[in-house]
Formats: sequence, structure tokens, C-alpha cells
Amino acid sequence: MLGGRPGQYVLQASIAACHARALTPEQTDWHRIVSLYDELAQLMPSPVVELNRAVAVGMAFGTASRAGPCRRAYRGAGAARLSPAASVRGDLLMKLGRVDEAREDFERAASMTRNARSANYCWLGRDRHRQP
Repeated sequence: MLGGRPGQYVLQASIAACHARALTPEQTDWHRIVSLYDELAQLMPSPVVELNRAVAVGMAFGTASRAGPCRRAYRGAGAARLSPAASVRGDLLMKLGRVDEAREDFERAASMTRNARSANYCWLGRDRHRQP
């Protein structure tokens, strides 16, 4: 940094530090993480940064506030092809009560990964939200 704006590695390390200091998701300083992602998005915009920011916005301000940032990240260049994007969108849709759409995204996420553990996680997300 040396007298200027923090670079991408300082911002990423600061985000990691916020997570590391918290013992639970509820204790995490999500507002700080959102502001760090805001800076990171200005410095190096990418669908992954926007997706992570969308998750932080939801944690800081509630699920409904995450819809706009999540939609922008999902529509971003290439984000719709990323398994995590489909998983995050599925989780958001589930929390908004849009079960059928969420299930489609969980299935899409599982089909996009070659990693068996990641695919299983996507299926668990879908099953965890299954309606009786």
C-alpha cells in the first residue's frame, strides 16, 4: 500500500482476516466485508468478486437486499457458467421461497463441476431445501 490505496492483495487479505476473526457467521463483520468488496470491485471488477460481494450483502443486510447484486453477478461475463454462481443463486432463490427455480440452479451447479465433492455439496444444498 505504501501511502496509496490498498491493492488487491491487501483487500483480499483484509476480507480473509474478517472471516478469520469471527467464530461464527453471525459474528463476522459483514458490513466491513461489503465495503472491502466494493473497493476490490473498483480495482479489479470480475464476476467472482461481484458474486462474493452479493453473498456479503445478503449477510449484512438480509436476503432480499442480495437479489440485485446476485442478479448482476450472475449475468456478468461468464458468471452463469460458474458452478458457485448457480449455487449462490439457488440459495438466494430458496431463501426467497422460489423452490423450483432454486432446485434448477442447484442441479445446474452440480452439473457444471467435475469435482465430486463440489457436485455433492450442490446436491446437498438442493436436498437441504427440499420441501416435505
